[in-house]
Amino acid sequence: MLDKLFKDKRSSAKTGSVVVIGLGRFGSSVSQSLMRLGHEVMGVDKAVEPVQLWAETLTHAVQADASNVNVMKQLGVADFTHAIVSMGSDLAASLMTIVALTELGVKDIWVKAMTTEHGHIAQRIGAHHVVYPEVEMGERVAHLITGTMMDFIEFDGGFAVAEIHVPGQMINCSLAESDLREKFGVTVVAVKHLNEGFEHAKSTTVVLPDDLLIVSGPVQAIERLAGDSKA
Repeated sequence: MLDKLFKDKRSSAKTGSVVVIGLGRFGSSVSQSLMRLGHEVMGVDKAVEPVQLWAETLTHAVQADASNVNVMKQLGVADFTHAIVSMGSDLAASLMTIVALTELGVKDIWVKAMTTEHGHIAQRIGAHHVVYPEVEMGERVAHLITGTMMDFIEFDGGFAVAEIHVPGQMINCSLAESDLREKFGVTVVAVKHLNEGFEHAKSTTVVLPDDLLIVSGPVQAIERLAGDSKA
């Protein structure tokens, strides 16, 4: 019945199509972003309220038990390129859903995990990617709350990109003269002058007192550099 309902509304195996399972804060936020980027998104939730809330926004919104492989098969989930399991607070449902997706042969499974144990189990049973939004946000806020960074994003392997104020030693110097890569192991990616937009950094770019910098490099190196910037 469900497969008949969807066969006319969705093509099979469409590149970039995503099924988002769990339409809480994380799942709904990801779904909206994916829609804005032009992807086909089917949202699935066991509760009726979030399904009704997002029915007009997403390509499809379905109330269903995603841990039931037969239900997921009827929904045509196997035809989707990506799956996101965002039921982080319900460990059992999250893991059973991953098993169902794996049985259906979904090639790219992302999972929101609340703990490292959750993430490790998820990967063992078939998840290809695990994200820890609460942990990552906590790390980001810890950097922002000190006032030395305007924004901060950390990637795997201890690498980060941050927006910082100009360190005093750089004021009125060109990037070549500052030589941050040699002194700190940090690369300036872009510079924003007061009341202007960001521009790609060049060796000849002169940094002014009210500028903001986008820098990349090891987390500890960026922290040292940001510690020299004005509050």
